[in-house]
Amino acid sequence: MHFIDEAEISVRAGSGGRGCVSFRREKHVPRGGPDGGDGGRGGNVFVVADAGARSLYDYHVNRTYAAEDGRAGGGSNCTGRNGADLTLPVPPGTQISDRDTGEALADLTVNGARVTLVSGGNGGWGNSRFATATRQAPDKANPGLAGRERRVRLELKLLADVALVGWPNVGKSSLIRAVSASRARVADYPFTTLVPNLGVVRHRSRSFTIADIPGLIEGASQGAGLGLRFLRHVERCRLLVFLLSPVDGPPPAEALAVLRRELAQYDASLASRPCLIRLVKSDVLGDQADAAARELGATLGEPVRSLSAATKAGVTGLLDDLCRLLGPTREPAGDPVALP
Repeated sequence: MHFIDEAEISVRAGSGGRGCVSFRREKHVPRGGPDGGDGGRGGNVFVVADAGARSLYDYHVNRTYAAEDGRAGGGSNCTGRNGADLTLPVPPGTQISDRDTGEALADLTVNGARVTLVSGGNGGWGNSRFATATRQAPDKANPGLAGRERRVRLELKLLADVALVGWPNVGKSSLIRAVSASRARVADYPFTTLVPNLGVVRHRSRSFTIADIPGLIEGASQGAGLGLRFLRHVERCRLLVFLLSPVDGPPPAEALAVLRRELAQYDASLASRPCLIRLVKSDVLGDQADAAARELGATLGEPVRSLSAATKAGVTGLLDDLCRLLGPTREPAGDPVALP
């Protein structure tokens, strides 16, 4: 399946059914009155966060959705059947906004969270509703109300505890493969990762999610490379891991400065997000890897450790640090996050 994290769709709720004009015709009722029933209500359109949904691909292909209209009322005061509701599943982490006004409608961060996009129209009244003492045989009925229509924008922001951030080809995909069951694509050329990859890590009776964000380069916050499309997936991560390579991209200290600048320009709050720094591909440096990491740490004024996804040297230490900083496993809240 293709990974699509943005889509624009049109939704229409069902219209209410028409009310019925009918009169009683029983053989032994000489003065039969009106008995036309009301029309049924039109179906609503809901969006629900579903952990089984992986991207917004379906909404990128099919962009128009409509709930069922209500049925017309019948004689003998029979109310028409209500139109069936339509429920659209999206991945948890999907934000919904009105395409025309920009109004924020919902932020579905919890599996099962649900929001109504548009409501169905009420059914029309049948003629029995219009009977009065002076008008005992009304021949009037109402049409059903039209269902509301709306164009909405869907935007997915991955829900992950940890984001791996670095320049292209520093080994983010290799690391996520080493610590989780993710089968992220790995190759020896820049921009191997064209979509974010999400993996579940289980370490020392603790589990958390980790995201491999496609490589960022200078100017990513203004659209250079692939960065602008995927910086949104860093927003919700609780912890950042900067991966710096001694052999690919700019010198590590310069690469870190650029990455932090691009993140801050995209979202100022990312500058204060807790982080770890790792000098990767330590297998290339051999016995000098730890010394190089200490030297880089002295230059930056921050702790830096060496890491190799290929040999898994330093991977256990990284996972221990992540578990310590993330703290106890959080239980997700059960209520949907709906914005006014």
